[in-house]
Amino acid sequence: MRPSLLFTALATAVLTPAMAVGERPNFVFFLVDDLGYMDIGANNPNTFYDTPNIDRLAREGMRFTNGYAAAPVCSPTRYSILTGRYPARAKVTNYFVGRRAERFRGARFCDRMPLEEVTIAEALREAGYRTAFLGKWHLGPTPEYWPENQGFEKNIGGFAGGMPNPGYFSPFRNPRLTDGPPGEYLPRRLTAEALRIIEQWRDQPFFIYFSFYNVHTPLQAPEELVARYRRKAKDWAQGQQEFGTEQQNYLTDSPRRVRLVQKHPVYAAMVEAVDQAVGQVLAKLDELGLTDRTVVLFTSDNGGLSTSEGHPTANFPLRAGKGWLYEGGIRVPLLIKWPGVVRPGSTCDTPVISTDFYATILEMAGLPLRPEQHRDGVSLVPLLRGSVDPAPDRPLFWHYPHYGNQGGFPGAAVRLGRYKLLLRYEDGRIHLYDLATDIGERHDLAQELSEQAEQLRGLLYRWLEAMDAEFLRPKPGGPEPWLPPFRH
Repeated sequence: MRPSLLFTALATAVLTPAMAVGERPNFVFFLVDDLGYMDIGANNPNTFYDTPNIDRLAREGMRFTNGYAAAPVCSPTRYSILTGRYPARAKVTNYFVGRRAERFRGARFCDRMPLEEVTIAEALREAGYRTAFLGKWHLGPTPEYWPENQGFEKNIGGFAGGMPNPGYFSPFRNPRLTDGPPGEYLPRRLTAEALRIIEQWRDQPFFIYFSFYNVHTPLQAPEELVARYRRKAKDWAQGQQEFGTEQQNYLTDSPRRVRLVQKHPVYAAMVEAVDQAVGQVLAKLDELGLTDRTVVLFTSDNGGLSTSEGHPTANFPLRAGKGWLYEGGIRVPLLIKWPGVVRPGSTCDTPVISTDFYATILEMAGLPLRPEQHRDGVSLVPLLRGSVDPAPDRPLFWHYPHYGNQGGFPGAAVRLGRYKLLLRYEDGRIHLYDLATDIGERHDLAQELSEQAEQLRGLLYRWLEAMDAEFLRPKPGGPEPWLPPFRH
C-alpha cells in the first residue's frame, strides 16, 4: 500500500536556487534529547511550551508529520542517524548501558558505535567539510569511541554520559567541556560555543551537529524561565484529567502512570531553553549572511518522557512515550529547512525515519551516495523538492528487545502505509492498528484484519531474520521466553 504524500499548495513549483551552482551547503543538525512530537507549536497549536524559533523552522521549511526515530530510546537512534543503519544490524539496541530485567533478561547488545562505521561526519569531512559536535554523544564508554574519533574535528561536551552529572549548571564535570562561571546553564554555554564556531568557519562549508542534553532528566532550568511557567500553569488546562494509566502488559506487571496534560513548569523551561538556542543560531546565520546557503535539520532521538522519571510531558493523543513502541515513543518532531529548494511552510506526511538523514545529507551536498553504509535509509531529497515518494512501498521497522526504565514492553514493530503491527517478545502476541483512523492505538484490529496482520507479521519476521536480531533470554532457572519461528 502506498503511503500518503501530502504537500501544501504549489509545493511542486520551481524555486529559484539560493546558492550558486556547485556551491555546497552548510549543515546545522539540531538533535534534542527526549523531545516529544507534541512538544512544539508547529505540531501542537495547544502546546504548553513556547517554541517560536522552532516553529519558524516549520514556516520556512518542511514539516514531516510522520517522522520517526529508529528506536524508543536514545543511543540506538543516535547510531542510526550517524550511520544510516538500523540499530539491530550492529546490536546497538538499547541505551548505553541499560541492563534492566523483569521476567526475562533483555537481549545481548553492544554498548558502543563500532569504529568501522563510516559516519556522516566522516563522509563530509573527507569531502572538505569542517565538522563540529556539541552536546550529548552517549555512543561509547571510552574516548576512542567519542566524536573526535568518529569524524568530528571539534568535540564540545560529547562523552560517555547520557545526561549532565551532577546537573545542568556549572561546574559541569564533563571531560570534553571546561567549567564555566558558577551557575552557567549548559544549553546556553553550548549555544555560545556553536556561535563561535559558525563565526570562525563562515567562509568554509561546515557540518555542525548540535546535540542538546535538554530535555533529558534531571529536570533543571533557570529560575526566571521556570517562574514564568509556574504562573502559566495555574490557569492551564483547568478541569482536564492530568494523569491516566498505560497498560505495560508485562506478563507480571501492573499499569504505569502516564501524563495526559502538558503543564510541568521546569520541563517547559527546558524546552524554551532549546528554542532560545535554535533562535540564536538562526540569528547568527542571518547576521553572517549564511542563511540562504545553510540547511537546518531539527529532530529528536525518541518520544517525550510521559510514563516515568517525573512524567514531565504529555504526548496525547499519541499513546505512551519514551521507552515504548507506541507512537508516543517513536514519532518525533522533524523539520528540514533547505533555502531555495524546500517550499516554505510545506508539509509531508510520508513516513520517514532517522536512518534517512545520512543519504539525504550526502545528496544535498552533491556527494556520491554510499549505499553499503546507509543501507537502511533513503534520501528524502525527492520529497523535499516536492516530487514523488522515493520509496512508495517501504516498510519501517523497530526492534527493542529490552525492559526500559519507562515501562514499555520488549518487542518489535513494523509500519507499512496506514497500518502498524506490534509484536510482544515475552509471548509472541501481536496487535494491529490503523494509524489513519486511530492515532492513539487503542483499537486492536489483529483479529478483525487477520490477513493484514499475518502479512505484516511475516514481513517483520523476515526483517528480524535478515538483521540476525537478538531476543530475550531466560533468567537462571527461569522459564524460556518466546522466540520467532526462524529461531527454532
